[in-house]
Amino acid sequence: MSLPPLKDQFAALLAAPSVSCTQPALDQSNRQVVELLASWLDELGFSSELQEVAPGKFNLLATLGSGPGGLVLAGHSDTVPFDEALWSTNPLGLSERDGRWYGLGSCDMKGFFALVIEAVRELHQQPFKQPLLILATCDEESSMSGARALAAAGRPLGRAAVIGEPTGLRPVRLHKGVMMERINILGQSGHSSNPALGRSALEAMHGSIAALMTLRQQWQAEFHNPQFTVPQPTLNFGCIHGGDNPNRICGQCSLEFDLRPLPGMDSQQLRAAIRQKLQPLAELHKVQIDYGPLFPGVPAFEQTADCELVQLAERLTGHRAEAVAFATEAPYLQQLGCQTLVLGPGDIDCAHQPDEYLEMSRLEPPVRLSRNLTTHYCL
Repeated sequence: MSLPPLKDQFAALLAAPSVSCTQPALDQSNRQVVELLASWLDELGFSSELQEVAPGKFNLLATLGSGPGGLVLAGHSDTVPFDEALWSTNPLGLSERDGRWYGLGSCDMKGFFALVIEAVRELHQQPFKQPLLILATCDEESSMSGARALAAAGRPLGRAAVIGEPTGLRPVRLHKGVMMERINILGQSGHSSNPALGRSALEAMHGSIAALMTLRQQWQAEFHNPQFTVPQPTLNFGCIHGGDNPNRICGQCSLEFDLRPLPGMDSQQLRAAIRQKLQPLAELHKVQIDYGPLFPGVPAFEQTADCELVQLAERLTGHRAEAVAFATEAPYLQQLGCQTLVLGPGDIDCAHQPDEYLEMSRLEPPVRLSRNLTTHYCL
């Protein structure tokens, strides 16, 4: 099989559906995507390994060269779900117009892999002193199970890792964590004419929200990082459900909220502080309060400003490394001993929405950057 040109690679990757979603009806396998990538990388002399993380879900780790150290160019092979009716073009096809390539995953982030392969075309026949690893993970858009599995396995990767999420080709060395949590309160329903006939879960939830707002105020006073656009940790009350009729004492109430900690804030300590606030409320209202994460959460990430990778990326891009609000797989690669940075083509503002695109003027700069990074770490 011959290696197709860049545009054909883009088109083939976009045409291979790989939606990752917490709703089983929408969730899809990513096998077709990683098998495509493996076939192309094998043409360039890589040794490709497919690692099954869950049924139908795979990580791809392709290696050119051998030995310790080297460079990891990483990204995720999945996309978010899509509503085709809201697209002006076929989301699973490559459409070119107005100097842009449109399609689901063009920016976030299947297109990154095609650009990396384009960069390697001119380098793969040179003698590699240290290995180049191409990593394509699964389920980044839902559970991050692919990156979690790598971290849990503990297998060392390279000396440096660059994750090609869309950052406008500006290096990112910090991002907040993501904790999505749920509180379930079970009280006792009863006739509203007599409060003694029940125990209101809704009133207990009122106290719980007040306690969380107090904690939020404390955390925002204690933690501050001016590198972020929103320099404090945030806590958002996303959705609440409870009760069924105005004339019944509410017997059950649930709340889901989103907590975004800064680097340096420990998720287990945050959860312990929340539990400490909720326990006396359960006793006061004589209700059962269950609290826990909706999913394990993503740690906050920070790579030191003075490390080799950050300084190299700043020199190659001409931009100072910055902070972003969205979460990535960076903390998991960092756990494996890699100096880690988030740096890729496209803008996060056009990800996760109809008519996702990558500017054609932004095709060559990430190819050149990937070559320079590979030359520095591997040749």
